[in-house]
Amino acid sequence: MLPKFMLDFEKPIAELESKLAEMKRLAAENQIDVSSAAQALEERIDNLKRETFQNLTRWQRVQLSRHPERPYTLDYIAGMAQDFIELHGDRGVRDDKALVGGLARIEGKSFLLLGHQKGRNTKERQFRNFGMPNPEGYRKALRLMQMADKFGVPIVCFIDTPGAFPGIEAEERGQGEAIARNLKEMFRLSVPIICIIIGEGASGGALGIAIGDKVMMLENTWYSVISPESCSSILWRSWDYKEQAADALKLTAQDMLAAGLIDGIIEEPLGGAHRNSQAIIQKVKDFILTETEALQKLEPILLKHRRIEKFSKMGVYERVANPS
Repeated sequence: MLPKFMLDFEKPIAELESKLAEMKRLAAENQIDVSSAAQALEERIDNLKRETFQNLTRWQRVQLSRHPERPYTLDYIAGMAQDFIELHGDRGVRDDKALVGGLARIEGKSFLLLGHQKGRNTKERQFRNFGMPNPEGYRKALRLMQMADKFGVPIVCFIDTPGAFPGIEAEERGQGEAIARNLKEMFRLSVPIICIIIGEGASGGALGIAIGDKVMMLENTWYSVISPESCSSILWRSWDYKEQAADALKLTAQDMLAAGLIDGIIEEPLGGAHRNSQAIIQKVKDFILTETEALQKLEPILLKHRRIEKFSKMGVYERVANPS
């Protein structure tokens, strides 16, 4: 099925797919055998897809990560989990709809599933605040993660946000403190934590639920301290240089893996996750079950030590002798 929304570099593929669909429709109506022509056109489409998606620029991957038909957190939960019970509120201010979480079973095993949630239309986007949590969202996440830790339930975090909400009211309620506390406390949790970037991974808004034993990215996602547009506006005083900014930031999954900042990449269906949501959800589900089983064999104290050591090794630094 063709996506309703098309990116510029997808349009040549869509045109051929439309021709193929029309060819098959006319053949069925007129009872004509076009199997050989259809096969040739299908091969042409597959070749064009491979050529296009194997040579994407960083900016094009950013565009794919934002595709409005990509599966969001609640799509993954609905597609892989049973008996999902959403839990609400931070016990302080309110329930943040931009960050959802709750208990569920996957193949009979209990999990805490947590993640950013965007909207499909204008009304949903406003309701979900465009996937940008306030401080109470991160405090809700921490409350749920600590509850899961108490009962020995593994945690899975789905990350897809353009950033934490930057409003004045969010800063007044302690946005930075809420995210910083999550970073600190996630290192202390004794249960396995799996973090998967399923779309956008922007700044502290993403990092606030991204301290895990396994941190993975889908193939066409990005993870960076700032978005290309914001970077462009700061460095060039214009959003027109967002493509150059994306290249400079080195923000793709491939860049992150090369820098040692993530543990691996989950390949998407050819053309992106939105082309075959069921396939990518199944792949993510299989990964979660396999990795959780392996992590649960480790002693809790070892799990924490490995998590701390992994993040401590990130970055480049130099020890300088005391000049005195």
